[in-house]
Amino acid sequence: MARLRFGIFLAPFHPAGENPTSALQRDLRLIEHLDELGYDEAWIGEHHSAGSEIIASPEIFIAAAAERTRNIRLGTGVTSLSYHNPLWVAERMVLLDHLTRGRVMLGVGPGSLPTDSAMIGLNPTDTRELLDENLDIVMRLLRGEAVTAQTRTHNLIDARLHLAPYSDPLFDVAVAAVASPTGPRLAGRHGLGLLSIGATLTAEGFDALAHHWNVMEERAAAFGTTVDRATWRLVGLMHVAETREQAYKDVEHGIEQWFRYFQKVAAFPQMAVEGGDVKEMIDFINEAGVGAIGTVEDAAAQVQRLVDQSNGGFGAMLLLAHEWANPAATRRSFELIAQHVLPRFQGQAQATLDARARASETRTGHAEQQNAAVVHMTEKYQKELTGRD
Repeated sequence: MARLRFGIFLAPFHPAGENPTSALQRDLRLIEHLDELGYDEAWIGEHHSAGSEIIASPEIFIAAAAERTRNIRLGTGVTSLSYHNPLWVAERMVLLDHLTRGRVMLGVGPGSLPTDSAMIGLNPTDTRELLDENLDIVMRLLRGEAVTAQTRTHNLIDARLHLAPYSDPLFDVAVAAVASPTGPRLAGRHGLGLLSIGATLTAEGFDALAHHWNVMEERAAAFGTTVDRATWRLVGLMHVAETREQAYKDVEHGIEQWFRYFQKVAAFPQMAVEGGDVKEMIDFINEAGVGAIGTVEDAAAQVQRLVDQSNGGFGAMLLLAHEWANPAATRRSFELIAQHVLPRFQGQAQATLDARARASETRTGHAEQQNAAVVHMTEKYQKELTGRD
């Protein structure tokens, strides 16, 4: 299997009422931590209401994170393209492409919270229709075309970019998908990547994987584009510790507020979660196939299930950021995954396991030779002493 990339999808989800300055700094430190651990990607969300997902501009956050990191690639996860002038979206991303020297990625979607779009007079149907129009404009601009277009919200007259992208030929562009075919339909039409955010968040989640890719391939064939599984990213839930008991204890810290946000606050039924108490919440994550709370073995098994269910694989496993556990336990979870899960899917585990096996098989013979060498050199030294005397 090709090397599977790993990363994070950071909405973020912070409890309403806590210090937002501190929370944002904690998010930045987490990205630094992931960079040091060798994670490949971090995708940052855009939200404007409901009190928990408090990053309003992923581009500004990425600019700050880029100065603190060296290797991790940073994407908008996602830019709510329907809210913005597509010309300025393209301009800002090209600027970030230069500032990060090619580490930026553009993720787009219609906007997930109806309470966001309502403030600018748009409903969820409007935002999905606008996503179609605006993405077409953004891609034309990024290809260097001049665009004249009138959308419901903006008028472009001979619009064009005055900077070419730093990346050659272009940075990664991906479309978000939760439940509707909007995301995979557009990704297939334009030959872009896909961010399957909700693919594991319902009981029918695994079926959604095949559905997403089938739509991608069908649209690509219809429009004469090419889609690549390496640009398909799945978003899933995990928290691990040294033991399952410790992992369960860790998530008692904050899993309930995360569930209540989706059950009672966010008007986002596609992210429906079930559970009345902490035990039921943990059971829902583990038993409904939407994630893994447990050990690194549980996490690896979940990734493997997704690989198998996708019928051909995908390019990246993104861990949906949450604050189920306290910051120290959260950081430890990412460390354990980096140490023990990433190598299994990136071609790094087997080489050292094979080397250990070879050494184990020949240990007895080599140990005897080592002992014989010690005896030999001891005897040689004794002879030197005798000869000197």
